[in-house]
Amino acid sequence: QVRLVESGGGLVQAGGSLQLSCAASGSVLRLGAMGWYRQAPGKQRELVAHSTGTGKANYGDSVKGRFTISVDSVEKTGFLLMSGLKPDDTAVYYCHAILTPLATEIPRDYWGQGTQVTVSS
Repeated sequence: QVRLVESGGGLVQAGGSLQLSCAASGSVLRLGAMGWYRQAPGKQRELVAHSTGTGKANYGDSVKGRFTISVDSVEKTGFLLMSGLKPDDTAVYYCHAILTPLATEIPRDYWGQGTQVTVSS
């Protein structure tokens, strides 16, 4: 069964850093574009960072200069390095990726299960 598995969330003090990971599991032929989203209580899900899979990345305005997305296409794993964390960064973080399962060879999008990030002041 192809899926995305997230890890790395937790509790951190303001100003600290965390790295989230998102690994494709199962028989995956290819990892394409990947993005990270977050949803805080009472708010809509918002884009945090996105990588096209060809080296181009873009970021939400609130995280520019603090967060960095990277993707290892060989290991089929993506990362979100978060630095200078603020209490407003508290949310559930979700990864999203275009995966091509070996069984179908048809790209489709997948979501991770979400991981909680809590930043204390």
